[in-house]
Amino acid sequence: MSDLDAVVHGANEVVTVDDEGELGIYEDAAVAVVDGEVARVGPSGPVKREFPPANADHDVDADGAAVVPGFVDPHTHALFAGDRSDEFEAKLQGATYQELLEEGGGILRTVRATRNASDGTLLDNLLSHLDVMLAHGTTTVEVKSGYGLDTETELRMLDVMARADEVHPVDVVPTFMGAHAVPEGREADDYVDEVVDEQLPAVADQDIAEFCDVFCEEGVFDVEQSRRVLEAGEAVGLKPKVHAEELAHLGGTQLAAGMGATSADHLLHATEEDVAAVAGTGVSPVLLPGTAFSLGADYADARAFLDAGAPVAVATDFNPNCYSQSMGFAQSLACVEMGMTPAEALVAATRNAALAVDRRDGTGTLREGTPGDLAVLDALTYVHVPYNFGVNAVDTVLKGGEVVAREGAAAHDEGVRA
Repeated sequence: MSDLDAVVHGANEVVTVDDEGELGIYEDAAVAVVDGEVARVGPSGPVKREFPPANADHDVDADGAAVVPGFVDPHTHALFAGDRSDEFEAKLQGATYQELLEEGGGILRTVRATRNASDGTLLDNLLSHLDVMLAHGTTTVEVKSGYGLDTETELRMLDVMARADEVHPVDVVPTFMGAHAVPEGREADDYVDEVVDEQLPAVADQDIAEFCDVFCEEGVFDVEQSRRVLEAGEAVGLKPKVHAEELAHLGGTQLAAGMGATSADHLLHATEEDVAAVAGTGVSPVLLPGTAFSLGADYADARAFLDAGAPVAVATDFNPNCYSQSMGFAQSLACVEMGMTPAEALVAATRNAALAVDRRDGTGTLREGTPGDLAVLDALTYVHVPYNFGVNAVDTVLKGGEVVAREGAAAHDEGVRA
């Protein structure tokens, strides 16, 4: 017998996303979730007659608010130890990202802290971040390794991701990123040899990571070094992703296009040729406006990618250098700084973001037959997500039809840290 997990009813609007990335809006609407999947979306009256809320495990009165698909955050570095808030102050005084890195700060500082942290500390840190993301409406998140830069710590990070995925409502998509930076005292070519010959075979044996990412950037890994890493990743079954054109134009986007990568991310310095290459190959452009905001840099040209027909995704890039877990804030920046409409930003944070992590089961669409992941807002319309910036517009979150956040706070089993 089917289990009626939840009926969310009395919504001012329920927003869905179709296969073309277009919004569908049902007014005075309801959603029924059965066995973890959306069974019906439509006007409240007919849905409630077919699926009486009193029979559901969760009877959720949206009370005239909007309901949207759960957000998908397709690019984060959410697993780390240590604190770099002092670097925020240093950047305000003129220090650049590269200068901090050259002085042993930035990524390398987090690497030292992460290597020294226990697995328990790392897990607790990640679960705490996932709680914040969940409260802000994120139900699926990609998390990268890359603060280990050695085989042991990279494997530990991936193992912690798997443990978090088991106990936390948010789905964690694990990405291996051993090629995140060149460790202290090493040469790039020598370290690439280690990633290819030692780390990737061990990651394949562990069988947790889905993707292999690389920081294709001036002063980090050049295009050919990045290609070596990604090809070695593909050889052991990991799908490629690329950090491309973040601080300078190096050619990472063309690399991603040529390899048929799942995504090319950042793209602040992408050219017209890069836009055409991405749009023509199905590579998802993942734009990270929070990174530009935190660096005081120019933003990616979202309109160029949209006009070319590319499935633009938006992510937080949550990490110690871009400290925001809020997909709502990412959507605000997407609208205000990158010229996207609220509808485009919502699609970028849901359906397109799911494509950027190769989730093609309808995640991020809130249509019948897709995962029952949704957010009830504390607002009449989805436009309030980017419009009401600086606050959490999400009131209640359901994951697979289970209520996992209420009144803007995570409300799942508090025993996940036991």
